[in-house]
Parts: sequence; structure tokens; C-alpha cells
Amino acid sequence: MTEFANKNDFIESVQMKGLTISLLASGDQTEIIHHQLEPNTRWALEPEAGWHALEYLFVIVGQLRLQMDDGSFKTYKAGDSFYRSPITKHYVFQSIGPTEFIYVTSQPIFHRYSQVSRQLANLAVSIEEKDGYTGDHCARIANLAMKVGEKIGLNSNDLLQLNMASFFHDVGKVRIPLNILQKPGKLTADEWEIMMKHTIYGRIILEETKLPILVNAGKIVEQHHERFDGKGYPYGLSKEEIDIKASIISVVDAYDAITSDRSYQKARSKEEAVREIKKNKGTLYHPEIVDVFAHLQL
Repeated sequence: MTEFANKNDFIESVQMKGLTISLLASGDQTEIIHHQLEPNTRWALEPEAGWHALEYLFVIVGQLRLQMDDGSFKTYKAGDSFYRSPITKHYVFQSIGPTEFIYVTSQPIFHRYSQVSRQLANLAVSIEEKDGYTGDHCARIANLAMKVGEKIGLNSNDLLQLNMASFFHDVGKVRIPLNILQKPGKLTADEWEIMMKHTIYGRIILEETKLPILVNAGKIVEQHHERFDGKGYPYGLSKEEIDIKASIISVVDAYDAITSDRSYQKARSKEEAVREIKKNKGTLYHPEIVDVFAHLQL
């Protein structure tokens, strides 16, 4: 444990799944923020219009893995640092084991970041509960989606969008009436029309944050129930019309649904879930994504 881990040292802390961020010091437009990441948690830096800050991080515990442009990885260990001024491209870091680092930025960001993240994370968790899932559904979807995204060679920008979109894929269900969302039996045609709008609501909710990272993720969220054969919703997109990141979420979401206990079905085994997904390769699901997913260590 480090000297930074004393809660009395923090001005304010925000905790989300896998991540705790704490403001250590703030003044003259500069902020020093402590980050504590659980294993396999991702954290990113991205360019933003009008943002010209120096951004610096120093690893104090654990390791951060950064995917490079050529697909290789660089590891930052305790004592290593990383900085850019300004950020001109996307950088996605992944914690290897429990990890802590100090992040310094010359433009204040903590309160905007923490408030929006807290609100959306609470929304995502509330949807897990209302939709009948066990805890950590959103985190499981994000973790699986990132494994597939890395396997097919998505760049850092796409991985960042995938990470956000997969975690918040069902956030639009917050605007679906509970009598429909929690109905134990089959939905009527009218109820199903309302339910299908959750993907559009999800995009709108993320756009309302006005954070570029979430606005871009909203476009993927809107498509995650499209089908490869064009029979999905909300727009009936097919094949390459569907963002590949949405196709990834579609597969991993189905897998998690099959392997989770729900009010209307018992969980099935991992093997059964993979067989079910393979049966729908080229109809419900993108063939390439199914092939990659089927060979993951689950």
C-alpha cells in the first residue's frame, strides 16, 4: 500500500467498478489525481478539441499495459512514467494486477469526469438490477468485448469506444417502463416496439453527456441489436453496415445472457452458449466475430 492510499489525503474520491479516482491536489488549472485500478481494468487518454493540456502519469504500484500502433504492447511498471503534451491520439492502458498511478493534468478535468462517470455507472448498475441480471453484467460484457477487440486487431481509438459502448450497452433501458422491462412473460407486439427503442435511448443518453468518448460510444450502443442478416433493430442494418464493435457486443451479450440465471431461464454452460452462438453464425452474428469468440479462453 502506498502513502497515497490514505483517504484523508484526498480532496474527493469517486468509485466505479474496477476504478477509484481521487483528487489529491488542485490549483492554477493543474490537477493531481490518484488512480487505483483493479486487475484487467482499462483506462484511456484521448484527444479532445480545445484541450491542450500536458498529461503525465507515474506508476506507483503494479503494471499498465499499452497497446502500440503496430499491435504490440509496452508495459509500464512501478517507477515508470508516460506523458504527452498535448494528447493527439488515443491511448488505452490495461492494468496487470492491482495497479495505482498518479495522473497529472495542466487543465482541470476531475469534476466533469467524476460526475458524468458516477451518474452513468449508477445508471448501468441500476439497469443490471432492473433487467434481472446478476451483478457485474456490464463489467463482464466489457471484459469479453475487449478480448475480442484486441484479438481482431482494433486500434486504440476503436478499443476505447468499444470499452465504453460495451459497458453502457443497455443504459437506454432506464427509459423503458418497469412493467415492460420486468415482465416475466412474453411481450406483446406493442410492448416489444417500446422495448426495441432502448438502443436509440442509449445513444441519446450518451450524447447528452457531451463527452466525445461517450458520444462516439452512443453510435455503437444504438447498433448492438442489429443482426448480420439484416433482421435486427432499430434500423435493419446488415453485414458491413453494422459497426464491427456493435457486432462484438452482440455476440458477448448473447453469451452472457445464456450463461446467466434470469427470471425466465436457468443459466446454461459455457459450452452450450458457444454452440448456440455458432448455430446463429451468419444470421444473428458476424461470422468473423463468432469464430474469434469461439476460440477465446472463457
